[in-house]
Amino acid sequence: MTKTIRREILIPQPREQVWRGIADSTALADWMFPNDFEPRVGHHFTFQVPPNPKVNFDGLTVRCEVLECDPPTRLAFSWEAAGLVGTQVSFQLEPNAEGTRLLFEHSGFDVSQPHGNQAFKGAEYGWAKMLGQLPAVVTNLRSITS
Repeated sequence: MTKTIRREILIPQPREQVWRGIADSTALADWMFPNDFEPRVGHHFTFQVPPNPKVNFDGLTVRCEVLECDPPTRLAFSWEAAGLVGTQVSFQLEPNAEGTRLLFEHSGFDVSQPHGNQAFKGAEYGWAKMLGQLPAVVTNLRSITS
């Protein structure tokens, strides 16, 4: 059985600005983790998740490949780390009267595998925290580029 994390966020900025927040390596590092991302289909990249000694976490490397890149509408990449394989992250950006509606999905968690449910729960927590930081990063992109 597989599970999927889905979130919908309304960001009061134009779609092109939100796109920069999800498709620029520096912006990604501001709300996610240090990375060597490039918005190009087929590009292999990593996120470096730092250690957190308070919770006995040694850090890890997330290995990814850009699967779809259609600016400023859709971005998707694979996501593999610490035994978690076969998952995919996607962002769909839709214009909205109030800004941009971001539809986020992290799919493919096989909870029947050992540690599968733990990986799913950890990802749910991590994405809630990271996606909560995205609107402020996108807002600051405007002040930097204006």
